[in-house]
Amino acid sequence: MAIIKGLEWTFNTVAEEYDKWSPEYVSELYEDLFDYQPLTLNSEALEVGIGTGQATLPILRTGCKLTAVELGDQLAELTRRKFKDYVNLAVVTSSFQDFDDREDHYDLIYSASAFHWIPEEIGYPKVYQMLKSKGTFARFAKHGNYRLGNQDMYEKIQEIYAQYMPYSVATPPFSEADAMKRSKISLRYGFIDQKVKLYTRKRSYTAQEYVSLIATQSDHIVLKESLKNQFYSAIKQVIVDKGGRIELIDTIDLELARKP
Repeated sequence: MAIIKGLEWTFNTVAEEYDKWSPEYVSELYEDLFDYQPLTLNSEALEVGIGTGQATLPILRTGCKLTAVELGDQLAELTRRKFKDYVNLAVVTSSFQDFDDREDHYDLIYSASAFHWIPEEIGYPKVYQMLKSKGTFARFAKHGNYRLGNQDMYEKIQEIYAQYMPYSVATPPFSEADAMKRSKISLRYGFIDQKVKLYTRKRSYTAQEYVSLIATQSDHIVLKESLKNQFYSAIKQVIVDKGGRIELIDTIDLELARKP
């Protein structure tokens, strides 16, 4: 579904469920990231919008010092507990816009499925300022597509969305062209050496699991409480009628850029 601006606060209201149902990222992504920007015990990294740490563990395991910024206090607290054994992690409850903007400090700044909440004209210049020379900005996200392989189910579910969430318009599958377009944004702010990688994976859910998953999405969280039971029951019934499982095909994009 389309992203609705101004709903970044919603995830904080479902921190436990968000942690349970949000998938992590593929190992190949980190292999490519570390090939582009190696991290050592002496490196410093910053994660923008840690959420509950779906993209955090591979960075922590390098031994680098990792600072994470998270707007939601419940998300931040859950993440501190989750990674309490890692002394190389500090989680700061703050928006990125208000976060300490030390210049020329980090070897890596990265953001997983979170940077779209930050206005481009604020986010990119701030990342550039905070990176060391030759430091890397990595932006990546996952884009689930349940249309492929579920065409009839997709059409039925879209009818339900049209009834209960007409403001949430279906978006086309994320493509390589979309990733290339996103990667070129950094050129406007002085970055060089752009690289783009795409990864694909499949996820499969029962009807109840799928409803639990989508209930952690921002536009679903703000659905009127009086409609949620009917909405989710209707979606579950479609999945049950079509065999009991729904398959998502993820496209995960990684955009890399370097500060000169």
